[in-house]
Amino acid sequence: MRTPVALLVCAVLVLSGCRRDADLAGPSVDVDGLFQLDVPPGFPPVPDNAAYPMTDASVRLGKALFFDPRLSRDGTVACASCHFPDRAFSDTVVLSVGIEGRLGMRNATPLFNLAWHPAFFRDGGVPTLEQLAIAPIHDPNEMDFNIHEAAERLMNEDPYAQLSLRAYGEPLSAFYLVRALASYQRTLLSGWSRYDRFRNGDQTALTEQEQRGLALFNSPELGCGSCHGGFDLTDHQYHNIGLNALSTDPGRERISLDPQDHGRFKTPSLRNVALTAPYMHDGTLATLEQVVDHFASGGEAAPNKSPLITGFDLSDQSKADLIAFLHTLTDERPIDQVEPR
Repeated sequence: MRTPVALLVCAVLVLSGCRRDADLAGPSVDVDGLFQLDVPPGFPPVPDNAAYPMTDASVRLGKALFFDPRLSRDGTVACASCHFPDRAFSDTVVLSVGIEGRLGMRNATPLFNLAWHPAFFRDGGVPTLEQLAIAPIHDPNEMDFNIHEAAERLMNEDPYAQLSLRAYGEPLSAFYLVRALASYQRTLLSGWSRYDRFRNGDQTALTEQEQRGLALFNSPELGCGSCHGGFDLTDHQYHNIGLNALSTDPGRERISLDPQDHGRFKTPSLRNVALTAPYMHDGTLATLEQVVDHFASGGEAAPNKSPLITGFDLSDQSKADLIAFLHTLTDERPIDQVEPR
């Protein structure tokens, strides 16, 4: 994994150094118009933080890029190789695998509701969605490529040539490649689960057992909602939960350089959590039962372990109720809103 400074320099070159005079006049909206994003009921407005308008062409361009392994040096690894749509765009293995079987640094995160995220990756090392693609494409253990060469490889082929002209009025380049990927990823929304139906007034959406689990989840004794609250069930903060205290992974410290951040990782959303095993940054917890057991135990001792991780007692029935509730967080419709043509 590249250092934070190297990633920042690379991001600046791609996001600003490649800007052409035509860009200064502002982007054009393609003939198909703006992409009609279906936002889940009860969600806050989508932040207006996209670098370019999300048009039908830019979103479709981003989706085509997301599933194309030619973004990697040897043409074997796509974004979708570690982010499976049927697993809430998460991975299925402990450590994500790059080209030539090289192991990545961590377990790949799920991808949804990204428009509301203040930072990305488990340590928050990338501040914008437009920069999100740069790190894995350049990382020698992931795609091991150069983003400019990746754009050149695809720029004269359809659908890339046609969609780039429709979306941006220019051929595909690294500058537009990252923006198209960001456009597509902003359309990945999670918010259509049985839990959502229940919180929006459908009292029949959850069984009695699942409602007991929800009450446990929100109880002061367990305190799950302290970190997994809000519409996206995450506080977007960084916590040391006493997991694998002897691990050499510095967590948030890798970015902040503050020793107090050692072992702290970004709180994941619990949406679709039944689909996203294995769990935690290192994928060491294989099941929801193991996750609950970890928090019930209070975790391992660590100098900066969160004071919120204190442990609790659960009967077998209460544990089953809690896990039953967690299964209600699975979306009942696809996260991907881009219909094939």
